[in-house]
Amino acid sequence: MRIKALSAAILIGLAACGTDDAPAPATTQQTGDQPATAAPATSDWFVVNEDAQTVTIDLIAGQTSDNNYWNYNGLYGGRGTITVPEGYEVTINFSNVDPAMAHSVGVGERQATYPTNFSSPQPVFAGAMSSNPTSATQSTMPNQSETLTFTADRAGEFALICYVAGHAATGMYIDFNVSADGQHGVQM
Repeated sequence: MRIKALSAAILIGLAACGTDDAPAPATTQQTGDQPATAAPATSDWFVVNEDAQTVTIDLIAGQTSDNNYWNYNGLYGGRGTITVPEGYEVTINFSNVDPAMAHSVGVGERQATYPTNFSSPQPVFAGAMSSNPTSATQSTMPNQSETLTFTADRAGEFALICYVAGHAATGMYIDFNVSADGQHGVQM
């Protein structure tokens, strides 16, 4: 009886292994020394008009419950990068759907770590910061919105930052690049 059971187990195991008829997994080949990187993609909340040299970003604070709703369009902690061309007029339609907390947004210098409190934050571009950005009671409250318009007049690596106390320190920021070569899009 043991031999029959052992034989059956071996036959089932061999059958499960299959044959060599299955196609080999696809491989990719790279050339050059640099690994391939994804080009910025487009998103329905990111619209570029090259003829008018404008970018419109619909930025939603608290869009998902990720990071305790402290995110922009579900992105936080440097995950995701928005890239706009240098010289373009950028409009950020900022809205807050976090059910409980005020948020702000501003284009600031990218930092390795962010402080818990900002005393007097200044945007890197004139007009690139929401009203009362450090206030937990006077910045953009739940179910409110604000529109920012500015010209991205110098190339560099910056960040979209929430300046309400503790928010950036716990990850409420995403990278914001201004490209000198006209590149634009969203990387996630």
